[in-house]
Amino acid sequence: MKLRIVTAALMVAAFSLPAFAADEFYVVQDVKTKKCTIVDKKPMDTTMTVVSPSGTIYKSRTEAESGMKTVKVCTSN
Repeated sequence: MKLRIVTAALMVAAFSLPAFAADEFYVVQDVKTKKCTIVDKKPMDTTMTVVSPSGTIYKSRTEAESGMKTVKVCTSN
């Protein structure tokens, strides 16, 4: 009986985890180092600033990587 409950709990967890996966990516620049990176959460502190055009929110990391290549402050370094 316990094995059934554990198995059911694992199945529920396996199916629900992708729903919690990040589906928002931002191109940000470190204020001090001027280095651009991609993050999966909008920066709330002042050490990072969103530099994508018009604050674009990308749906995948690949899309954000392509977008970062078009951001002038990220390609001029």
